[in-house]
Amino acid sequence: MTLHVIGLGLGRTGTFSLKTVLEQLGFGPCHHMERIAKDRATQVPLWNKVLDKTTGFEQVYRGMASAVDWPTAAFSEELLQAYPNAKFILTHRDAQSWAESFGSTIYTLLAARKDTPPDVQAWLDMVVKIIEKSGFSMGLDAQGLAERFNAHNQRVKALIPKDQLLVYQVKEGWQPLCDFLDVPVPSTDFPRTNNREEFWELIKGAT
Repeated sequence: MTLHVIGLGLGRTGTFSLKTVLEQLGFGPCHHMERIAKDRATQVPLWNKVLDKTTGFEQVYRGMASAVDWPTAAFSEELLQAYPNAKFILTHRDAQSWAESFGSTIYTLLAARKDTPPDVQAWLDMVVKIIEKSGFSMGLDAQGLAERFNAHNQRVKALIPKDQLLVYQVKEGWQPLCDFLDVPVPSTDFPRTNNREEFWELIKGAT
């Protein structure tokens, strides 16, 4: 199996909702950071190898038809080269609201990683490397986060050919996504998941 759809939007831009709908539309299984959190012993060493060599995608994505969220979003250039025929989706939102959401969830979790059990800390240390590769160092203020968020989105839009890229907000619902993927629009409501409270529940369940 190869990746057919690749999401390059950063975490906290509706990536868990996108994972859910891609699987509903037949583009699953979909790789998401949740997969790493639930299988740290296997996934963390594999992703550390990818970080060291920027190769090994066939291992981390084995059995996957799509991928979204971090770590995927940190490898836009490498993934375009590895999967030149894939369709790419850039999920986004208002930069300031993203910075507030990221700061109160992922950033907060990473800042406290030294207080977590060793296997969880190893995972979070890998996540720090991933967000650094995306342009985010630890300790940025909200303005710095927002600026780097915008910079990431601009890089993706400049890199991916326009006919292969959907710039998308999950609040737009089914229609633009289904048009881009050339699939029928489901009759069910568009799922929206992983608000800040759900984020911490996911972390609690995974760790």
